[in-house]
Amino acid sequence: MVIPLSMPALSPADAAAVLEVLQTPHLSLGPKLPEFERVVADYVGCKYGVAVNSGTSALHLIVRALGIREGDEAITTPFSFVASANCLLYERARPVFVDIGPQTLNINFDLIESAITPRTRAILAVDVFGHPADWNRLREIAQRHGLALIDDSCEALGARYRLPNGQWAMAGSLGDAGAFAFYPNKQITTGEGGMVVTDRQDVARLCRSMRNQGRDEGAGWLQHARLGYNYRLSDINCALGIAQMSRIDEILAARRRVASWYADLLSDVPEVEVPQAGPDVEISWFVYVVRLAEGFTRDQRDRVLDGLCARGIGCSNYFSPIHLQPFYREMFGYREGDFPVTESVSSRTIALPFFNRLTREQVSYVAASLIEAVESVGSRTPG
Repeated sequence: MVIPLSMPALSPADAAAVLEVLQTPHLSLGPKLPEFERVVADYVGCKYGVAVNSGTSALHLIVRALGIREGDEAITTPFSFVASANCLLYERARPVFVDIGPQTLNINFDLIESAITPRTRAILAVDVFGHPADWNRLREIAQRHGLALIDDSCEALGARYRLPNGQWAMAGSLGDAGAFAFYPNKQITTGEGGMVVTDRQDVARLCRSMRNQGRDEGAGWLQHARLGYNYRLSDINCALGIAQMSRIDEILAARRRVASWYADLLSDVPEVEVPQAGPDVEISWFVYVVRLAEGFTRDQRDRVLDGLCARGIGCSNYFSPIHLQPFYREMFGYREGDFPVTESVSSRTIALPFFNRLTREQVSYVAASLIEAVESVGSRTPG
């Protein structure tokens, strides 16, 4: 049995939506662009959506639109995909890392205020693996210190968070601006793509201009009001996104079902820690990442990964700490031990196959193979 790590959930309706665009002259900057923006913005409860060619581009445009520039700092997490920190480096701002909480794996809000300096301009929090960060606490800190708040929800489309008034808010809507990504392993896909969502008209206007070579809306093709980029998303991609969004509830339900199968099979395995939702949170399942229990080493984890691969099972470590990436070490002098929770968690993570069409039989095979591979590497070191 061969089981890939991920696979997009595509349907005949998705293909038909793309083919329909190909029969028109509007392959880019056509009517599907604002339609897709409206669909996503309405879904998450924001006034504006700005579609772009990747989640990384969405984060970059948010950073620029909020006026974060050379010499500024933004507080963020070292346990994330590297783009959440790189988007600050693009503007020569400095990502200031603080460690994560050991349960949710999101940024530890108790450590943020001690990291604030006169140069701090923003907090960039990540909803890691589709689990919302503690946005109530983050918003309090940002408001108290006059900081912008960026919601990196690239992995969390459809996740929800309960506000102090008891109402639920969608991930992506909880900061000055939020970012989504639509790579093929995400909840929905446009092939490549991303989206800025915001209630701030000024941020939306600047992002729209900068994604299209700095042109203002209504300006001529060769009129450029500001530095911009080619971050456009084609109508082909947007049509796919619209079709996918029409099935978002079905897609999220399928992913919850697969996650529940894994939990049923692995929750009672003492050597394995399965992901858990924190209070007042609804996870949108992006990946299914388990951890070996404390005391297992990185080498043992890597041997478990090798054992799964030998059984035809797609798997990966997820994530590698950003601060230990070679160019971050070289640029900022980070070293092992700087963020111990991140490093401990990262050394024990295993991303298991996770996509909508996984069957119960396949999940059972993965779970049994994981248990066998863990047993084969020996016992953990006593803590």
